[in-house]
Amino acid sequence: MPVMVASDLDRTLIYSAAALALTMPDARAPRLLCVEVHESRPLSYMTETAARLLTELADSAVFVPTTTRTRKQYLRINLPGPAPEYAICANGGHLLVDGVSDADWHRRVTDRVAGECAPLAEVREHLLRTADPAWVRKHRVAEDLFAYLVVERELLPGDWVKELAVWAENRGWTVSLQGRKLYAVPKPLTKSAAVREVARRTGADLVLGAGDSLLDADLLLAVDRGWRPGHGELADTGWTAPGITALPERGVLAGERITREFLGAAARTPR
Repeated sequence: MPVMVASDLDRTLIYSAAALALTMPDARAPRLLCVEVHESRPLSYMTETAARLLTELADSAVFVPTTTRTRKQYLRINLPGPAPEYAICANGGHLLVDGVSDADWHRRVTDRVAGECAPLAEVREHLLRTADPAWVRKHRVAEDLFAYLVVERELLPGDWVKELAVWAENRGWTVSLQGRKLYAVPKPLTKSAAVREVARRTGADLVLGAGDSLLDADLLLAVDRGWRPGHGELADTGWTAPGITALPERGVLAGERITREFLGAAARTPR
């Protein structure tokens, strides 16, 4: 019985220094492994124990990194274990097979977005016009598929976010706030659709998943069993669903717990 593990990366399996949430005394802190370097600086980490567990997972499951990151951002991550055959980037806009985007899949996604949603240019213009430079640090477009802002979270008006969400909803887009990034993403651009496609290709009978943000909700609804950490949008809103376990751990220790749960569930599955 093939097992597939589709997991979000940032703040689920890997963590920036700011997101580690190491609240224990320094002498009791877990040993960390750097898994991403950007511009010659360490950027993302997991515990050494999580790294070992993820390596072991390759013996019992097909591991599929599933991220909102662009392909370029994903490919600078150096996860332990064998290189994944499949990876999902740009929130499902790109399905990588051995590191190369599947052109047919990308065309299917973009055709659906074009037919069901307001153009990216319209959304970006609205963001540029309504977002206050006092709390916006960067405007970005990812893979010509969606837009996001890097903001000063403490200065960001909650009413503006709510108004943007309503405006976007009426145009076939959704809004998600993750840390210092505010995403505007077309509704058909989902991790779940790409996960189902990989499950079809691999013949997986059991799909496991994990994620922390509202953009991961559809992913978790598409898997057979899932986990969410004690931090993030899903935890903050109390989101849950059948088959989803809400973990108490926060920060990098949540990533270790999630990896342990993946390995345990995969190892218990008859093969």
